[in-house]
Amino acid sequence: MTDPHSSSAGELIEDTVVPACAPWSAELRKGDVLRIVDLEGQQAVDLLCYNLQDRAERYNAANTIKLNNNIYLEKGTSLYSVRARPLMTIVADTCGSHDTLYGCCSVEIDRVRFNKADVSGGCQQNFEKELARHGMDERDIAANVNFFMYVPVREDGSIAIADGKSKPGDYVDLRADMDALVVVSNCPERDNAAAGYEPTPVRMIITRPTTQNS
Repeated sequence: MTDPHSSSAGELIEDTVVPACAPWSAELRKGDVLRIVDLEGQQAVDLLCYNLQDRAERYNAANTIKLNNNIYLEKGTSLYSVRARPLMTIVADTCGSHDTLYGCCSVEIDRVRFNKADVSGGCQQNFEKELARHGMDERDIAANVNFFMYVPVREDGSIAIADGKSKPGDYVDLRADMDALVVVSNCPERDNAAAGYEPTPVRMIITRPTTQNS
């Protein structure tokens, strides 16, 4: 039986299920496609990306919003760098409305906004852990993309995390527009709707166009 989550185009490079609350990363060649699958629905996936050869060139939320003329990401929109160049472009998307505003959760912010002392971890800590594997640290963290997280903006300018729109099996395909390092936190948040109040696994599939191998 054909796997409905697999991308049929190209050579399979990686197919990994990332456990709930865990980080993940990969190095992509230009043209590779990363498919992020929300296996159970309503699970935010925080993502950062960098030029693999020059990691000072990293994802920039403000440039991404300005150059797409939209605060939400969907098929056809690109993730732009601090140098206003596309790092990755969404080439397929079954959900839409991915967030560019809210950034990531952390132990520190959750202690403040939820008045809790027993916060065990957040996406900030996941990013720090995974970046360390690539010789990077907290200074390399920028405001990130939140795939499958819905953050509506009201007329008065207020925002809040609402129930996610993604259904089990929804996915987004990201084509690397340059050689890129991608770092992900499978959001561990339990105190708001970012992960449906109960974090779940996601799946990462990387494929490479066969023309690159000729």
